[in-house]
Amino acid sequence: MADDHGYQAISACGSRFIRTPNIDRIAREGALMQNAFVTNSICSPSRAVILTGKYSHVNGMMDNGTYFDGKQQTLPKIFRANGYQTAIVGKWHLFTTPTGFDYWNILPDQGHYYSPHFIKMGKDTIYKGYVTDIITDLAINWIDQHKNAPFFLMLHHKAPHRNAMPPLQYLDKFNDVKFPLPSSFYEDYTGKPALQRQSISVKNDLDIRYDSKIPCDSCPVTQINSWAPGEYQKELAGLSLEQRAVWDSAYEKEYEIFKTLKTKDEVTRWQYQRYLEDYLRCIMSVDDNVGRVLKYLDETGLAKNTIVVYTSDQGFYLGEHGLYDKRFMYEEAFRTPMMIRYPQAVRPGNRLKEFVLNLDLAPTLLDLAGLKVPADMQGESMKPLLMKQKVKDWRDEIYYHYYEKSFNLTAHYGIRTRRYALIHFYNPVDAWELYDLKKDPTEVKNVYNDPHYKDVIATLKIHLKALQEKYRDDMKK
Repeated sequence: MADDHGYQAISACGSRFIRTPNIDRIAREGALMQNAFVTNSICSPSRAVILTGKYSHVNGMMDNGTYFDGKQQTLPKIFRANGYQTAIVGKWHLFTTPTGFDYWNILPDQGHYYSPHFIKMGKDTIYKGYVTDIITDLAINWIDQHKNAPFFLMLHHKAPHRNAMPPLQYLDKFNDVKFPLPSSFYEDYTGKPALQRQSISVKNDLDIRYDSKIPCDSCPVTQINSWAPGEYQKELAGLSLEQRAVWDSAYEKEYEIFKTLKTKDEVTRWQYQRYLEDYLRCIMSVDDNVGRVLKYLDETGLAKNTIVVYTSDQGFYLGEHGLYDKRFMYEEAFRTPMMIRYPQAVRPGNRLKEFVLNLDLAPTLLDLAGLKVPADMQGESMKPLLMKQKVKDWRDEIYYHYYEKSFNLTAHYGIRTRRYALIHFYNPVDAWELYDLKKDPTEVKNVYNDPHYKDVIATLKIHLKALQEKYRDDMKK
């Protein structure tokens, strides 16, 4: 699992930005979920959903400020109870000690890109090098020690999470590329009060130092990012003197370009390019390391009997609606990359159009392993879909609920069908939004107040209420 890897940056998902041959290989040799979504588009809650197979309001992890209750039933605990060796390596971000794992070696909080600290079975450890390479090294080493018995490994990368510090070998990648702005980049947010108050826009909220890597002491600091310049200095501290020389040489060139910019719009467009360049450079390293894992499985003969899943903790905005980050129920953050390879059960090139959720991963893996899926898991096993069996009554609508108010955001919930997305923002803004995805796939025009959609809204609200009852979301939390 990567962190904040939007499906728009995976070539198997049709990316216009980048080629990801190793990640694509999982989709090519297995199944690609073309309509995979999350139940709550934010890091910690998404991880808790994957661990438990339950919505945030049930597993208790509703936002990034909560501590995960490790006493509850989780996927690794079930595997462990059935004879599997279990491990997690890399990003944990659940703020409590991992439970259910025979081995854990995790980044504290968000972790760092260079010379990162880890907590190895409760002990602080520092590794020299680049975090994506290190996590992969640790994971392959652990598999190598346990490959003769059933094992379950969660290999969780930090990249490409903000502030997207690339490996040195890719610092010049994409320098000759001009990324086009998304069609909704300059959206004016008419009829969208929640978007009008957010602080995750490329135009106003990316920091010159932390995000664009520019040593500009005179550049203003926004209140929402007051922590960013100091945090960037902490990130740089992980670079050796030799690495720092390479780093500074690359970004000083960008600083020279920055000093020639004259208008706010020129700066905005330049920051967008910088943002995408570093984000995609980090993904290139993730893809390289996915390739390393696949190669190891091939060379050891494990590939034929190992289920490999690639996903992200949620989607991510790459300038759509003028945004970076995630959180909103709009498509780019709501939808997530997901692919599964398992030669014994999944035919190569399988393309699933059904609605699936990160909620479904736990029951699916248990089902594929021949283990009983607990009745209290709220997800559905995708095994029949993966094996191209006919499935009656598979879901044709999705329920979403986001709770946080960080970055001036608004809590909201909603329902997504094939054609419509209905969203209710309720704290601190109280507003409804409706999008006709057939006519408006980029979700620019809120048609909630259009009388032509009166009956559609009434029906969707009935279905929304039914989903809240199904998933036991009583809205009192």
